[in-house]
Amino acid sequence: MSSAGMRSDVGSGRPVPVERPLVVRPGWVPLVLSGLLVVVAAAAAGFSLFVPALLSGAEVTRGNLRGTALVVLVALPVLVASVISTVRGSARGLVVWLGTLGYLLYQAVLFCFATPLNSLFLAYIGYLGLSLWSLVTLLRATDLDGFGARLSPGMPARPIAGVALGLAVLNTVAWLAPIVPAVLGPDPSTLVGDTGLLTNPVYVQDLAVWLPLLTAAAVATWRRRTWGLLVTGAMLVMFVLESAGIATDQWFGSQADPTSGSASMSAVPVFAVLALVLAVPVVWYLRHVDRAPIR
Repeated sequence: MSSAGMRSDVGSGRPVPVERPLVVRPGWVPLVLSGLLVVVAAAAAGFSLFVPALLSGAEVTRGNLRGTALVVLVALPVLVASVISTVRGSARGLVVWLGTLGYLLYQAVLFCFATPLNSLFLAYIGYLGLSLWSLVTLLRATDLDGFGARLSPGMPARPIAGVALGLAVLNTVAWLAPIVPAVLGPDPSTLVGDTGLLTNPVYVQDLAVWLPLLTAAAVATWRRRTWGLLVTGAMLVMFVLESAGIATDQWFGSQADPTSGSASMSAVPVFAVLALVLAVPVVWYLRHVDRAPIR
């Protein structure tokens, strides 16, 4: 997975190819796993969206899942495009590949743990396993030195880190605001409302895994550490997809049960706008990838 840039030959003035550093070491495992993920996730999400009779549980939960399934289906072509781009030598492709895998993993957990047991259970497990191991094997294959060499000296590391830290702090506050009063009150189950769930895997994932990771990566980005820049960029891609996903699942959930307090039409424009707002630093970031001077 290499890439060739161009420079002028001193003698002839003609452009000649110059090899750029690898961003992913050669190997077939991440490619195969991501390919299988596309097939299994498409089946899991497709049947969840288009055959709602297979789903069980509260109406609002079924609606939320169908909305999530729709955005998963949209994310899969993004995954395919990013894999192809990375294979062709793009460092930007790697960032989007990692971010899309992170998004798909996040949703796979919800398919398995925020969805009452149904006949698609094995498909959900396959989707979760392939998401996790695609991400693990891709990270193991990533060449950080090669990626770092592909970053522009003008990369706005500290502004990007500030966006990521702000996102982590605001998200943490948003989740703790309902959690703390509920767990200190007489009935913590108010946190799951009428969803029929035993707990909320969104809170679990965000507070235990994703927000701490985003915070650590943002701090490393502030210090211009290569791993921090890679993970922060990927997670911003992930949060763009996730914001679009929340807007969609809230719409589907509200349509399924307009009386439920677990889905709100008022959240739809908020998260749709958030997705657009977060896309701005993502584009800014990606403009400084694959822009390093060629020597």
